[in-house]
Amino acid sequence: MNTLEANIRDTKTKGELNSLRDNGEVPAIIYGGEAQNEKVSISKKLLKSMLEDSNFLSTILTLNVNGQPQNVLPREVKYHILSDEPIHVDFLRVVPGLKIRIEVPVKFINHEKSPGLKKGGVLNIVRRKVELKCPSEKIPDNLLIDLDGIDIGVSFKISSINLDPEVVPTIQGRDFVIATLAAPTVMKEPEKPAEAEAAEGEAGAEAAAPAEGDKPAAEGEEKPAEEKK
Repeated sequence: MNTLEANIRDTKTKGELNSLRDNGEVPAIIYGGEAQNEKVSISKKLLKSMLEDSNFLSTILTLNVNGQPQNVLPREVKYHILSDEPIHVDFLRVVPGLKIRIEVPVKFINHEKSPGLKKGGVLNIVRRKVELKCPSEKIPDNLLIDLDGIDIGVSFKISSINLDPEVVPTIQGRDFVIATLAAPTVMKEPEKPAEAEAAEGEAGAEAAAPAEGDKPAAEGEEKPAEEKK
């Protein structure tokens, strides 16, 4: 589990928040559970390195707040409209029994063991993430799909993934598709229309035939009088 150091902050004005950011810190808030909301600040440098992970908002972190660890889930990151720098983060406390909605990434393994991919098949990913509703302590790291032995024509649906009974997709009432292993797409050159082929044939015949004035005299044929000298 990733760990991030946090410090209690006592900022009350916009100027104090700007000063905090100028010093390389990002203001944040921790909420949820029975405890009161906590205003904290975290290192912008460390935060940006974590934001490079596309699963940041679905990963439980340990925040050491003035040395006291607590598990949290990032729920929202706000960015500066011009610089695109992070300027605020909301963290939700992870407490037993708390049910939340969260998008969990889909992970595919054993690509090299798939007969369908070896034949040139294409893995069409319909959903790279699936929204789930589950207790905060049972959030899966990812939804795993094993491609070992999978051939062309196979579809992966949500029912094919083993989930904890308390972990359910927010989409109910249908067994939705996550990915399919499809046949390769081959680009075929379109056939020429019959009229075009006929036109090309006539053009070739005309090019091959000599002009009437250039017709050579047959062997033994007498030349015209004006050519005799």
